[in-house]
Amino acid sequence: MAGKKMEFPKTIVPVRSAAVDYKAGAIPSTTLSGKTILILIGVAFLLRVGQEIFVPLALSLLLSFTLAPIVSFLRKRSIPKILAVILAVLSAFCAIALFSFVVATQVANLAENIPTYQRNIVSKVQLLAQAGSGNGVLDHLSKVVEKVGAEIQVRAVESQDASAPEATTREPMPVEIVSRTNPLQTLGNLILPLISPFATAGLVIVLVIFMLLEREDLRDRFIRLVGLSDLHRTTAALQDAGKRVGKYLLMQLVVNALYALPITLGLWILGIPNAILWGLLTLVLRFVPYIGPVIGMVLPLFLALAIAPGWSLVAWVAALFLTTELVSNNVIEPWLYGSHTGLSPLAIIVSAIFWSWLWGPLGLMLSTPLTVCLVVLGRYVPQFGFLDVLLGNEPVLELHEKLYQRLLAGDPNEATDTAEEYLKQEYLVDYYDKVGLPALLLGEMDRQRGVMSEPQIELFSSSSMTLVDNLSDIAYEEESEDDEAVSATPSTLPDEADLPDGQGQSVLCIGGRGAIDDAASTMLSQIIEVQGAKVVVASHAVLSERRSLESNIENIDTVVVSFLNGNSKSHARQIVRRLKRLNALMRVGILMPMANGQSHARITADEIGADFVAMSLSEATKLALTQTAPTKLVAVVRKVSRPRVGPAKPIVAA
Repeated sequence: MAGKKMEFPKTIVPVRSAAVDYKAGAIPSTTLSGKTILILIGVAFLLRVGQEIFVPLALSLLLSFTLAPIVSFLRKRSIPKILAVILAVLSAFCAIALFSFVVATQVANLAENIPTYQRNIVSKVQLLAQAGSGNGVLDHLSKVVEKVGAEIQVRAVESQDASAPEATTREPMPVEIVSRTNPLQTLGNLILPLISPFATAGLVIVLVIFMLLEREDLRDRFIRLVGLSDLHRTTAALQDAGKRVGKYLLMQLVVNALYALPITLGLWILGIPNAILWGLLTLVLRFVPYIGPVIGMVLPLFLALAIAPGWSLVAWVAALFLTTELVSNNVIEPWLYGSHTGLSPLAIIVSAIFWSWLWGPLGLMLSTPLTVCLVVLGRYVPQFGFLDVLLGNEPVLELHEKLYQRLLAGDPNEATDTAEEYLKQEYLVDYYDKVGLPALLLGEMDRQRGVMSEPQIELFSSSSMTLVDNLSDIAYEEESEDDEAVSATPSTLPDEADLPDGQGQSVLCIGGRGAIDDAASTMLSQIIEVQGAKVVVASHAVLSERRSLESNIENIDTVVVSFLNGNSKSHARQIVRRLKRLNALMRVGILMPMANGQSHARITADEIGADFVAMSLSEATKLALTQTAPTKLVAVVRKVSRPRVGPAKPIVAA
C-alpha cells in the first residue's frame, strides 16, 4: 500500500453514531420499561375503541401529506392558497370517485358473466379429480363446484319463470314471519348503512381541506405542545415525517400505476374479460405490503381458469404477473425511491398484521405510512428510541460494536465475512483503524470495568488473532499490489502523508500489558508487513523475561509496544527504559489510542523517553517505518549524590 495517502485521526472514539445528532446529554432510550409498555397498550386500546374517530383522522393526515407537495407546487405558480388547496383536493377526490365508478361498473359486468364460466371450471376440476385417481380433496372440490353450478342454474330458471307471464304453475312461495316495526326505524336501518361511507368520505374531505389550509398553524401548535424546548429536533422530525410519508405515498402511486398499466394491456391482449377492473384492483392492492400483489394476481388467474378450456391461458397470465413483478421490484422501485420508508422488511409484515387487526382492511392499506410515522417518532424522541430500533432499517450496531460482539462470542468466521465485505472498498489499514482497533478498545474498557472474566478475555483475544490470521490472504494481496506499483514507478517517492515503504527494515510488535494488547500488536504487525518490512510478533509476557526479550530484539530496528489501557504512562516509561538499556541503537515507539471513558491526556514521547507515540495503527505504521535517529536514554538525575565509601583500613593491633 505504499503511496496511499492517509489522514491520521487525533483520537479514536468508538461511540455509536445515532441517526440524528442528539443534544448533549440526551441519550436515546432503546429499552422497554414497564411504564412504556403500559402506555403502548393504552394507546392501542384507544385506537381500537375510537376507530370511528381515528380512522378519518389518519386518512386525512396521510392525504394531507400526499397533497402538500401539490399545493406547494401550485403556490409557487402564484395561485392563491385557498384555490390551490381546493384544486388539489378536488383533483384527488375526483380521481378516487372516477376509480370507484369504473370498478363498480366492471364488477357488475363481471357478475353477469359468472354463470357462463361455470362449465369450464367444472370440467377442469373433474380432470384434476381423474388425474388424482380418487384423491378425496379433489373429489370434494369437484362436488362443491358442481353444487355451486347447479344452484346458479336453479336461480336462473326461477328468475325466468317469475318473469314469464304465461307461467301457470309456480313453486310454493317461502313464508317469513316479519314483526311490525316503526316505518321510520325501518327507513333508518336501510339508509344509515348507505350514508355512513359517504359521511366518512365527506368528513375526510373537510379535514384534508382544513389541514392543508391551516398547515403552518397546526405545525406551530404541535411544536408548542411537544417540542418548544428543542426546536431543532422537532423541526427535523416534522420535515422527516412529511418527506418520508409524502414521498412514499406519491412514489408508491407512481410505481403502482406503472405496474398496473402493463398488467391491464397484457390481460386485454390475452383476452381476459374486464381487464380494466383487474388493472385498477392491482393498482390499489399493491398498497397492501406483500399480500396485495398476490391477491391481485389470484383473481385474474382464477378467471383465466374459468374462461379457457385449456391451461395455456393460465400460464400466460401467471407469466405476465411474475415478469411485471420482477421488473417493478428490481428496476422501477429502486430507481424511483429505493428504501425511503426506512422500515425493515420484517417491520412491514408485523405492522401490516397489527394495523389490520386494529382497523381491518383499511388499516392494512395504511399500515406502512403509519409505521413510518412511528419510526420517525422513535428517531427523534429519546423516550421512544426503541421504535426506531425495532422497526427501522438502519443498522442497530456499528461495525466495531458488531465485531466486538462476534469476537466476544468466539465467532471469528462471521467477523471475517463482514471484514471481507468491508475490504472490497477499503484497505486493510482502514478496517483495522476504523473497526478492529475500536472493537479491541471496547474489550479493554470492559476488562477494566471488571465485567469480563479471564476465560472471556482469553476467548476474545484468541478470536481477534484468528480474525487477523483469516485476513492474511488479503494482506498478501495488498502487499503484492504494492510491489507491482513500486516496480512500475521506482522513481516515485512517497510524500509526507504516505505510508512509507518498509523494505530492508525489521520491526518488533509486542503487547504491553495483556492479551488484548497482544491482539492490537498482531493487527499492527500485519499492516507493517504489508509495507514490506520484516516483522516479529511477541507476547506481553516476554517483557518480564530478560533472556526472551534479548533474543527477540536481536537485529531489530524498531520496537512498537501496544497499550490499549490509556492509564499506562508509568508502565510505558519503564518498558521504554528497559528496551533502551538492552539496545541503545534501537528505536522504541508506543501505540496508545484514546478511548471512551479514558480521561487521560495524550502522552508525548518526551514524557516517557520514547522515539514516538502513536494513537492509531496507520500513524504507528508511518512512524515505525520512518527512519530517524533513535532517542538517547536520559539518565535519571538524582538530587542527592550517594556518598562513596573508601577502602577499609587494616586493623592494627594495640
